[in-house]
Amino acid sequence: MSTEFLPESDQASGEQASNVDVNGKKLSLAHRLYTGDISWDFIGRRKIWFALSAAMMALSIGALLIVGLRLGIEFKGGADFTAPTTVTATTVEDVRSAVVNSDVPELDSTQVTTVGNNQVRVQTRSLTAAEVTKVQGAISTQTKAAPADVTYSLIGASWGEQITGKAIQALVVFLVLVAALIWAYFRDWKMSIAALVALAHDLLLTVGIYALVGFTVTPATLIGVLTILGYSLYDTVVVFDKVRENVKGITGQKRTYTEAANTAVNQVLVRSLNTTIIGVLPVAALLFAGVFVLGSGPLEDLGLALFVGMITGAYSSIFLATPILAMLKEREPGMRKHREQLAHRESRKAARGTVSGAQAVPAGPAATLASTGARVQPARTTRANRKPQ
Repeated sequence: MSTEFLPESDQASGEQASNVDVNGKKLSLAHRLYTGDISWDFIGRRKIWFALSAAMMALSIGALLIVGLRLGIEFKGGADFTAPTTVTATTVEDVRSAVVNSDVPELDSTQVTTVGNNQVRVQTRSLTAAEVTKVQGAISTQTKAAPADVTYSLIGASWGEQITGKAIQALVVFLVLVAALIWAYFRDWKMSIAALVALAHDLLLTVGIYALVGFTVTPATLIGVLTILGYSLYDTVVVFDKVRENVKGITGQKRTYTEAANTAVNQVLVRSLNTTIIGVLPVAALLFAGVFVLGSGPLEDLGLALFVGMITGAYSSIFLATPILAMLKEREPGMRKHREQLAHRESRKAARGTVSGAQAVPAGPAATLASTGARVQPARTTRANRKPQ
């Protein structure tokens, strides 16, 4: 735990501040959050987080419906050309211009990437045999390679449909296993529901960002999406594990399920932030290299999926999954009864405080009577001592 000494003037004041220990050392934020010295009401503000998540999901859905995903040839089919060449700073643009101007229509969506420093790769839409010959010749002329060295392969749309189907099957199996494993570990199906909602949220936001940015969806994208789903699940399980620890025997505690869950979120907050930052930094470097150094390719696709998914995964575990869990649990009859009992105790305590204040003893003879139990009469004067009117 990082500590910091207070000034001597503060130590000599004789008052123990809440942010220092017995030795006068300043406590870290993580320690104060874990011990409950400070606490942010994340779950109490769940309507704000729900509204924010709903807005982002609506934006993602709109991007998918209006812009749509830019699928790679692995999913929609096409032609893949490879040619040897000496890669320079203008190789990608030069080869792409040559292909677009090859008298073959509808090649504006052609993708050109470099492989190492001695090879170029060109991906186009599905081509006929005559169109393949024209594109092959254009690439050969631009790269100064022999036509026989420009290799190509044709990927049919049916193969892409099979890949898409397999990806969807893998996602469904993954979600079913996630729900079963969380229920088996925590013995609470409500935790499974909350975790699945968070996973769907992360998946939709990641895919929506892909549609907005216009990156190509490739097999590397699928790898990234499945990876961030696992990361998001891990972050959510860490929070839920702390929630389970805090709510053990909740009916015997002087706090509600929501308050105990909110304490758990505060206790793991710093850990979640540190884990996310440490994980995002190398992914950001990967994304930077894919976008600005290599131009395009698997690093770009994989980096974007990981970058967006890791951030949304950390967000959903704190601001979405746990509030949803608390909302579901508070609807249980046992939790309702527990809240009513706590409210009844608070009302009785407040009533006792009001009665005690109303029965405060006034000053004067009445105070003497209350303290001694004897009645005190006021002093009387004799007739001789009375002054004439």
